[in-house]
Amino acid sequence: MVEVVNVYEHERYKGVYVVELEDGSTRLATVNLAPGKRVYGERLFKWEDKELREWNPYRSKLAAALLKGIEELPIKPGHRILYLGAATGTTPSHVSDIIGLEGKIYALDVAPRVMRELIAVCETRPNMLPLLADAKKPYEYRHIVELVDGVYADVAQPEQAEIVADNADFFLKEGGYLLLAIKARSIDVTKEPSEVFRNQIEVLKNRGFEIVDMVHLEPFDKDHAMVYARYKPQK
Repeated sequence: MVEVVNVYEHERYKGVYVVELEDGSTRLATVNLAPGKRVYGERLFKWEDKELREWNPYRSKLAAALLKGIEELPIKPGHRILYLGAATGTTPSHVSDIIGLEGKIYALDVAPRVMRELIAVCETRPNMLPLLADAKKPYEYRHIVELVDGVYADVAQPEQAEIVADNADFFLKEGGYLLLAIKARSIDVTKEPSEVFRNQIEVLKNRGFEIVDMVHLEPFDKDHAMVYARYKPQK
């Protein structure tokens, strides 16, 4: 456990905390839903009656987006979220901290090799449900996933925006939110990242999303951007 000087809730992002360390540096953190448990080797901080987990922006694109000043963190306590590309559970675990026990994360990944680690994370977090499934085929898990408040997507596929939009059509509430980590080099290595970002945003707009904000994630992730959008499909 690391000694800290001060802890306070972030002035813009509810459920996110700022930890001030003795060396004068600061770190983002979330209140640990599973006290004593680490997910990816992150440091744990004790402050008053809270145990907090360091949220590393080099390991989590959402933390990077917060440090880059994205307009809003739409994730709130009690929300239900479909998480596409959950991998071993690094970012999903921090989302789990924020939504609390009243919320739920459908943590989906297509890779069996990461599912064992993801399941282990979910075993200590009752608000996380692991799903071994292909995000390209939302009809295959529609009997499991209910209507959600938000979709978070971190899928390394050329058709990222289309995959997200297909899932939104099945599961996202009207007015619900999307957080999409666009990986330019996974989509088209021959184009400049800025062109790839524009193309993906255009796909989202054509599928009923209103873009709220986009931030580039350098220096934390090269050629990545985080898009925040709202789902407003045409009747």
